[in-house]
Amino acid sequence: MKMLDLVIVGGGMVGLALASALRNSGLRIAVVDKKLPSDITADAATRVSALNLASERFLSRIGAWPLLSRKQYFSAMSVWERDSFAHFDVDASQFEQQHLGHIVENNVVQQALLATLQDSAVELLIPAQIQSVSENEQGIALVLDNQQMLFTRLLVAADGANSQLRQQFRIPLTSWDYQQTALVATIRTAEPHQQVARQVFTPEGPLAFLPLWQDNLCSIVWSLPSLLAEDLASCQEAEFNHRLAATFDMKLGLCELVSARELCPLTARYARQQVQSRLILLGDAAHTIHPLAGQGVNLGFMDAAALSDTLQQMLAQGIPVDDARMLRRYERWRKAEAVQWLATMEGFKRLFSGDDPIKKLIRGTGMRLAEYSMPLMKPLLSKALGTSGELPESTR
Repeated sequence: MKMLDLVIVGGGMVGLALASALRNSGLRIAVVDKKLPSDITADAATRVSALNLASERFLSRIGAWPLLSRKQYFSAMSVWERDSFAHFDVDASQFEQQHLGHIVENNVVQQALLATLQDSAVELLIPAQIQSVSENEQGIALVLDNQQMLFTRLLVAADGANSQLRQQFRIPLTSWDYQQTALVATIRTAEPHQQVARQVFTPEGPLAFLPLWQDNLCSIVWSLPSLLAEDLASCQEAEFNHRLAATFDMKLGLCELVSARELCPLTARYARQQVQSRLILLGDAAHTIHPLAGQGVNLGFMDAAALSDTLQQMLAQGIPVDDARMLRRYERWRKAEAVQWLATMEGFKRLFSGDDPIKKLIRGTGMRLAEYSMPLMKPLLSKALGTSGELPESTR
């Protein structure tokens, strides 16, 4: 049986980031996942993330940022509503920043994080899956599907929104269906994106065009009622291209689909416990939010940074890494942050849903006031950008 201090189940971006942040801590660490991240190819991967400035600082501090093989900054955002005077633009200079964030393919981030773990003491048990879990007063025993046995003082569930570990430990989950499905794809546009992230609100849901590393390449996230999303995912490419460009008000001219179309049902989730004894939920295993503000992975990276900072603080003070009091303090911090973002995204979704004339008037007036009264919007936008709020030390 292998004796460990920390086992991270899930080799996605958040799980690997935690392992990377702790790779020089002296802790005995293993990462378990059923598969390696997909290889980076000449074509853009379908799944991308919008990384804010706090996530950039965190990835820089742990050595992953310079290893990203391709990334695209965006220096401005443009948001509007179809058939309305509602419009809101913001650029980096208003925040005294060079850019507002980056769009990066998920597998590019994973590969960079894996590279930081080369020649480290972190063990990558990939591919492998957990077959059984049992807990006693000293720790948690794991049996993998290859019959390897592990014993760990702490177990981190970074295994995604449908976390098997969360279910096995019977952690209560509050969830609600957004009654939307996100259609994601890669698009080539007639006009260059000019390093601007754009989003249009329609009665059916928001459509975002996120700039990729080529001037005419964008990733789209189109949130729609599920039946409509399925229809758009299966229609002929020419029809899809036409409907996409029309919905986007032809802002970047004609659109050409250059990838598969993937569907992701949208559900809000909130684990009522993020720490249960020796188990810690991280990232999507602890919470999922609507993608309209692109904050999901940033919230996960802040979880990883906060947990890394907490564990290293405990080590420096001679406190056992499974000390319940310190882990509860971490949990209160991260639960409060998740609740704030869940409430904010729910409010935005409700406000921008439908085409009720009164709501359209409120939206239009609010967006125009926000553009001309930037000091009123700066606190919320600064938090989204990762330049304010209760940030972990390693992200400042």
